[in-house]
Amino acid sequence: MINILSILNRRVDLPLAGGLFVVCVLGLVVLFSASGESTGILISQAIRIGIGIFVMISIAHLSPSTLLRIGPILYIAGVLLLIVVAIWGDGQGARRWIDLGYIRFQPSEIMKLAIPIVVAAIVSNRSLPPSARSLFVCVLVIIVPVILIYLQPDLGTAILVTLSGLMIIFLGGISWRIIRYFSFLLCCFAPIAWYFIRDYQKQRILTLIFPDRDPLGAGYHIIQSKIAIGSGGKFGKGWLNGTQSHLEFLPERATDFIFAVYCEEFGFIGVLVLLMAYALIVIRSIGILYDAQDTFCRLLGGAIIFTFVSYIFVNIGMVVGLLPVVGVPLPLISYGGTSMVTILGSFGILMSIQTHKKFYANV
Repeated sequence: MINILSILNRRVDLPLAGGLFVVCVLGLVVLFSASGESTGILISQAIRIGIGIFVMISIAHLSPSTLLRIGPILYIAGVLLLIVVAIWGDGQGARRWIDLGYIRFQPSEIMKLAIPIVVAAIVSNRSLPPSARSLFVCVLVIIVPVILIYLQPDLGTAILVTLSGLMIIFLGGISWRIIRYFSFLLCCFAPIAWYFIRDYQKQRILTLIFPDRDPLGAGYHIIQSKIAIGSGGKFGKGWLNGTQSHLEFLPERATDFIFAVYCEEFGFIGVLVLLMAYALIVIRSIGILYDAQDTFCRLLGGAIIFTFVSYIFVNIGMVVGLLPVVGVPLPLISYGGTSMVTILGSFGILMSIQTHKKFYANV
């Protein structure tokens, strides 16, 4: 028993693991209430957290050089699974999952690990800033799975996966001239993109601007979410006492809008506790990144931190009505298996970076 604990202590970063544990516990507490006090959902989520912890510890034992080698394999497997989803995928209105009977998993989540690893390997393989050839290869690596994810359709995941890859390019030292040129093209393309996005995506954008235009239809989600958040006040209504969730006014309360349930039951003070736990995770992750001694680890760790923070920002912004509803879960809180395992797995990569500080990329 002592040997096992000593091994875990060497491989698992305890401050980071502590922050993750706190957020996971808060997630289980609010999920039990949001699910209508369903012990089945609670047990299911606890099992998924257990699987995620196992994956995290397993990845923490791998060296960054091993991650670099398996990255392309993971990427190819992810693209093939996305093609399988496009043909035989399971879902209501959107093909995003592969149903194996006992479990369903979302292959797009794999790309949240695969793309940062592969792009970081390409960028760190040569001197920085990245050359035009490296940038072209990186964009190609990013755009293929992103198109497949968008066609599911899953615009939110497609955007976040794209940003995780672009963040590595940015951290690699791309010139501001290229960034300005790309930003200009993006602004020019934005009005044109309006005619290519789906009708329900247009409706979500319009609902963000005019939420009261259709209060019983397109604007219902966000209006009920704001009511739940506002009614929580300073200290909240108390655990299991949220009216918006228990009276089923709040849709998707166990997944996308679980933050509104949390706000209603635990109030402003409870939100501060959650944000402090998230901050602990991010600060410790930045500390690990600061100690990394090679370009590959710094780029990969930076992308992981950025993706994690982006998920928090997008979900909370979506729930409070500052961003369109794009179906992004709240990390380690929302009900879901594949995203839970992927997020914990990504922190396993950070623990691997912490353990193997003297690794130098050699590709």
